[in-house]
Amino acid sequence: MKLAVNIGKLKLQNPVMTASGTFGYGTEFAEFMDLGSLGAVVMKGISVEPRDGNPPPRIHETSCGMLNAIGLQNVGLKNFIKKKLPQIKKYKTKVIANILGSTADEYVKLASELDAAGIDAIEMNVSCPNVDKGGIEFCAEPIMLGRLVGEVRAAVKSSTLIVKLSPSATDIRVPAKVCEDEGADAVSLINTIPGMAIDIATRKPVLANVIGGLSGPAIKPVAVRMVWQVSKAVNIPVIGMGGIRDASDAIEFILAGATAVAVGTANFVNPRATAEIIEGIEKYMRENKIDDIHDIIGGLATQ
Repeated sequence: MKLAVNIGKLKLQNPVMTASGTFGYGTEFAEFMDLGSLGAVVMKGISVEPRDGNPPPRIHETSCGMLNAIGLQNVGLKNFIKKKLPQIKKYKTKVIANILGSTADEYVKLASELDAAGIDAIEMNVSCPNVDKGGIEFCAEPIMLGRLVGEVRAAVKSSTLIVKLSPSATDIRVPAKVCEDEGADAVSLINTIPGMAIDIATRKPVLANVIGGLSGPAIKPVAVRMVWQVSKAVNIPVIGMGGIRDASDAIEFILAGATAVAVGTANFVNPRATAEIIEGIEKYMRENKIDDIHDIIGGLATQ
């Protein structure tokens, strides 16, 4: 069976990767599974300077998912390149850096230095507020998004460029097309959906930040729908994520048009989730006599 897929210049041995922020810097999971079996490991989001994140409590389990307001805590660019990247590079898997910034210049600096450091791919988190534009998210305004992606594209010489889209867009196809037009090699979706929870005993928000990002099974139908819409609107690969727990979930995304999938919240419940999903996809292909994963990408039958 052929499970290999291409995301721009990036060749993955299989279509299963981890979702940023749910797998640490990769090596934390080495005792639970063979990291070399993964298509790619997506790093925890990286900013130019280290960030402490939000005060606790910042994670809350919901009835069908998880709210988090970690606040993008990370070691910063220099520490990542010096300490974290060499550790994950020891494993036979592709490494994708997720980057975040508050200005276009920060994104360009992150992308150019990571590209020079030999990262396999860069995933832009464009759900961040742009301080130069009064705090509006980069993804919220197509012209602003286009300029950002264009500037980062010009700075990246070797790495594959992926843009991670926010589900908050009125029509997710619009930012996806902007990214394609400005040279992105792929788009990934969806990021978490803003949500909140209240402790009725104290009448206070459960999270110190009040609002957090909802992930997990609760958002899967929304994510599958958006992946299907975007895959029909652009010609670049789509990486699908949002509530994937097992192989059947992953295959739904692939049938909807995803070339690859990313597993997130499930890693907190089962640290071997990604490995089991790869095994499950292989089993599905054997049972259905599918020789090549490409035979089911976008294979949704609507009639």
